[in-house]
Amino acid sequence: MSHVRSLHITSFRANSPVPGRAARWLDSSETGGRERVLLLHGLARTSRSMRRLGQRLAEAGYLVSTVGYPSRRKSVAASAVTVRRVIARYRATEKTTLHFVTHSLGSIVLRLAFAEQLPDNLGRVVMLSPPNQGSEIVDRFRDWWLFRAINGPAGAELGTGPDSLPNRLGPVRWPTGVITGNRPAMYDRWLARLIPGENDGKVAVERAPVEGMNDFLVVPASHSFIMNNREVIRQTIFFLKHGRFDHSGPSPPPGDAGT
Repeated sequence: MSHVRSLHITSFRANSPVPGRAARWLDSSETGGRERVLLLHGLARTSRSMRRLGQRLAEAGYLVSTVGYPSRRKSVAASAVTVRRVIARYRATEKTTLHFVTHSLGSIVLRLAFAEQLPDNLGRVVMLSPPNQGSEIVDRFRDWWLFRAINGPAGAELGTGPDSLPNRLGPVRWPTGVITGNRPAMYDRWLARLIPGENDGKVAVERAPVEGMNDFLVVPASHSFIMNNREVIRQTIFFLKHGRFDHSGPSPPPGDAGT
């Protein structure tokens, strides 16, 4: 475990209001046939940001763990290396299907982690508000000292140019569903005006898709809290089970836009 000391891994249990203090790797005989979901949070966030989603996934019958990595201190490549080691540990011990749900930067970290090798027990991946083709916000502010102070080296890697990291990663080669929002939070509206077209305050709707994905969904949610949106949670579980989104599903109730 010396290679993952910079990571904080917690698990969720059904009917528990908070995640456990630390996850443990189960022997294959202990999983009870249940599938595992690993959650990767976004830039300048922590594993706590995925708490509500993790709880709902646990209630749906999944074994759930969230990987907290130092997104503000490390490059995307450094985070991908450590996440890859966690994946290898689960793969070696539990021998159950391994799904992933990622938010924002976590999507790019996972794509880079998979660039070297795909887990042979890989299930499905749901990406929430991913900058799969970069963000104009990074183009505009990455050279500003305050942007770098807040977002670290990884934030500066998420531009829209052809040589930016997201645009060099290529198509996804695994079952992937992408959900993005088109309702910026009030505090992000000034940023939203800098992004062409519909966006969630950080990422343009047209820059969230990735070549090779299986399905795509746009919801009335903001970037920072899309993972708390009830419809997003429902659609995430649906995709993990069926490999597609439920496009006949209802819109989220008023006041639940995940903002």
